Amino acid sequence: MAKSQWSFQTAVNLSAALAAKKVSAVELARDAIARIERHDTKINAICVRDFERGLEAAREADTALARGEKRALLGLPLTVKESYNIAGLPTTWGIPQQKDFVPAEDALSVTRVKDAGGVILGKTNVPLGLGDWQSYNDIYGVTNNPYDLGRTPGGSSGGSSAALAAGYGPLSLGSDIGGSLRVPAFHCGVYAHKPTYALVPSRGHTPPPFPPLPLDRDMAVIGPMARCAADLSLLLDVMAGPDPLEAGKAYRLELPAPRHAALKDFRVVVVDSDPVMPTDAVVRGTIEKLAANLARAGVKIERHSALLPDFADSTRLYMRMLMSFLAVSFPADAYAGAHAAAQTLSPGDASLSAERLRGIAMTHRDWVMADGARARLRAQWRELFKQYDAVICPIMPTPAYKHDHSPEQESRRIHIDGKPYVYPDQLSWPGIATLPGLPSTAIPTGISPDGLPVGVQIVGPWLEDRTTLKLAELIEREFGGFKPPPMFDD
Repeated sequence: MAKSQWSFQTAVNLSAALAAKKVSAVELARDAIARIERHDTKINAICVRDFERGLEAAREADTALARGEKRALLGLPLTVKESYNIAGLPTTWGIPQQKDFVPAEDALSVTRVKDAGGVILGKTNVPLGLGDWQSYNDIYGVTNNPYDLGRTPGGSSGGSSAALAAGYGPLSLGSDIGGSLRVPAFHCGVYAHKPTYALVPSRGHTPPPFPPLPLDRDMAVIGPMARCAADLSLLLDVMAGPDPLEAGKAYRLELPAPRHAALKDFRVVVVDSDPVMPTDAVVRGTIEKLAANLARAGVKIERHSALLPDFADSTRLYMRMLMSFLAVSFPADAYAGAHAAAQTLSPGDASLSAERLRGIAMTHRDWVMADGARARLRAQWRELFKQYDAVICPIMPTPAYKHDHSPEQESRRIHIDGKPYVYPDQLSWPGIATLPGLPSTAIPTGISPDGLPVGVQIVGPWLEDRTTLKLAELIEREFGGFKPPPMFDD
């Protein structure tokens, strides 16, 4: 069965086709299901299938469309990261001990997607505990990159990015604290948006077996993934807004309009590398090409700014605060071992590995001091964004690398222009937006000479998500975007 005319269409275009009666919701669902059944034995993006309920939701959507109803996602097939609670389906976060955990209710964002008419076909694969840029676990196995099956699709929303690239519906839901939306988007050539911190309530995106209580998990966000920039806004608007169980957070609905409507009006700082975490020639090359294109389109480009926060300082702070948060879920013996190792560090050891150990061993007093440093960092970003509208920078230092499932991540190495670097140090580039809680939109910018996707992130001001999303749309319109993986473009 060849691909249909709908397989790689955008959500915006599919909504228009549904409204014009050119296609039915059931036809779209069946098309996506057929692609999953045809291709997913090779990719393994969909770890939990929910086809029967998905087709029932599609039939209900067709009935609603026939009545003339208009809802944002009405009749659109989509997928959801495994870490979201969906009533009746397992939520494991890839943890073998939780393989039988089945929540009784949907995550708040899943409820909103269903209320908007979305047709959920299944859940997408993740790494163990969402803690890797590769998506594999002992319950569901390994997810492969649709552009090269021997390489990672990214993580932890790697199943979602692979599903989008393979044409399994136009939208997916993911999450991000260490780049888990943006990294898989980069590695699979799709789009993702890390919202401003706390813009989208995360109730029900909860490690099993914990109850789905309202909870702000420091730096962690959930957000949309898609194959085009405009679709990100479509899904973000459905997911965003205050949790009704949390009082006093109505500000979350008050997103300002984009700063500009035309490329020529944007003022952008472009960063292509840094000694703390260099990028390879391919990544630098795609950023150089984009910067040149934007300059020709009239964008005011700066390559340096004294207002840009110090990348080395902010990266070290991010490593400490991130690991302080993540260490809460460590097994007692692993926590004790890391805490003991931190005590042996030389005070002069400024490596990122050392900072991660220090973060695990943080006292509450240390954390409060670090939080004060973060407040100062946010103030620096505010000053920058008085003069500029966005910062364009790397997401990761290299295109997708080959699967490496060795158990100790600190012992893994990536190679940047032939030189080895510590695997977890890659956190540096995602952290540029994560630590201060800023919005960041990941966009594809092309394909490397090896046939692998490359891209960048667009970081913007606090709560000005619509500015980075608009710039992403304008770049896509002017220079192109997603390109289907050749081996699955059928």
